[in-house]
Amino acid sequence: MSIIGAGRGGLDPPENIRNYMNDIKNVCVYSASSTKIAKVYFDVAEELGRLLAEKKINLINGAGCIGLMSATSDAALAAGGTVTGVIPHFMVEQGWHHTGLTRLIETETMHERKRMMADLSDGVIALPGGCGTLEELLEIITWKQLGLYLNPIIILNINGFYNPLLEMLQRAVEGNFMRKEHVVIWKVASTAEEAINLLYTTPVWNKEIRKFAAI
Repeated sequence: MSIIGAGRGGLDPPENIRNYMNDIKNVCVYSASSTKIAKVYFDVAEELGRLLAEKKINLINGAGCIGLMSATSDAALAAGGTVTGVIPHFMVEQGWHHTGLTRLIETETMHERKRMMADLSDGVIALPGGCGTLEELLEIITWKQLGLYLNPIIILNINGFYNPLLEMLQRAVEGNFMRKEHVVIWKVASTAEEAINLLYTTPVWNKEIRKFAAI
């Protein structure tokens, strides 16, 4: 089964999407908080953090102090970059927050956290993760489908981690649960460098696309 959204392949963007080189200053990164995953995931997370810093892009994440979240933050900070963490107050009370970030924003709820991370960002990159990461990714895809989020969404598919999800989305299109035009909502990258490059070149969505949300 072919993977939809991979790189620059797939369907051409519909006419109602504007195409130009994006001005990327703030990028939201969704990622795992697990400490027990394979080293390859940490390597890519660290590379992503370093590259964002080198390009003077502020990293936005969930402010976690462990896992890929921490690895990305630490790499960005070590390379001279900035990191904005957004985290609910109850997680701070548990001591789950990174204490060395450039800026820490506390929210009341999980939903407020996700909304703020999206509002602050010029694009999203999703590293591999568990239920929380998957929920964040699918929600931001839904928001873009509804014209509530317009910026690039890049799935960083390390080690084929996201292949099952991408195949499920393909099945949704083939079964008419989604429009085929919506497969350009996201792009898929296999390296950190490719993910960042796609942020600049992926066309910005037009909120008028919400007219076509129903199928």
